[in-house]
Amino acid sequence: MALAIACLVLAVASTAHAEDSQTHDMMKWGRETFVMSEVLEIAPMADDGGIRYDLVAWAGGAWNRIWAKAEGDQSTRSKQGSSELQLLYGRLISPFWDVQMGARLDLGYGNGDVNTRTSLAVGLQGLAPGWFEVEPTVFVSQKGDISGNLTASYDLLFAQRLVAQGRFETSAAVQDVPEFGVGSGIGSIELGLRLRYEIARQFAPYVGVSWQRLLTETADLARAAKLPVSDVALVAGLRLWI
Repeated sequence: MALAIACLVLAVASTAHAEDSQTHDMMKWGRETFVMSEVLEIAPMADDGGIRYDLVAWAGGAWNRIWAKAEGDQSTRSKQGSSELQLLYGRLISPFWDVQMGARLDLGYGNGDVNTRTSLAVGLQGLAPGWFEVEPTVFVSQKGDISGNLTASYDLLFAQRLVAQGRFETSAAVQDVPEFGVGSGIGSIELGLRLRYEIARQFAPYVGVSWQRLLTETADLARAAKLPVSDVALVAGLRLWI
C-alpha cells in the first residue's frame, strides 16, 4: 500500500509543470522535472525479506521547485511496513543549497492497525564541502512532537561506470511516540555501502550492505515489542532517474 502511494505521488510530481514566467529574474519558475530512486532495493536474506525505497521528484526551475519525497519499507513476509511522504516547496538560497518547507505524512501499518501522523517539515538539501550530499530536516507534528533526521551520502568513482556510494542516516526525537516505535533521544543510526554499475547514467543496478542500530529509548521500545535492535542486511537494487 505504501509503495503504491509513493509511486503515485512521484508520478504526479514528475508530470507536473511549474508555469514559466516571462521575466528572467531570480523568481522564474522553469519547466524542468526530475524523478529518481536513490534507494529501491530488497534484502532477500533478511528475516522479513524487506523491500525499501527512497524516492524523490521535483518540478520547477533553478530557483523555485516543488518537491515530492517518499521513503519507507515493506515486509515481503507479512503485511507490516511504514512510509513517509513529503510535499515541499524548495527555494535556492546559494549555488549548492535549497531550503525546503512543507508537509509530511507518516504511515505505519501491521496486524490490522494503521497509524498516521502529519507534520510540518523544514530542512535543507545540498552539497557540503567535500561533495557530500547532505539533507537535514526538522519535523513538528500536529501534536507538537519534535523530531529530526539527517541523511548524508558520498559517491566514489572507481571506473567510468562503477560507483561506490557510502550512505549515513540518523534520527532523533524530543518526545516519545510509541505508536511509531519512536523514543526520545537519538533513535537510530544506519550505515550503508552500495556498489552500482551504470549501464546508462540513468539506469544502474547495485548490490551492497546496510547496517542499522536502534538506540536509547527507541531501542527499549523495540525490545518491548520483541523486535531486533540491530540488523545487517545484504541488499540488491536499482538506482534510476528520468
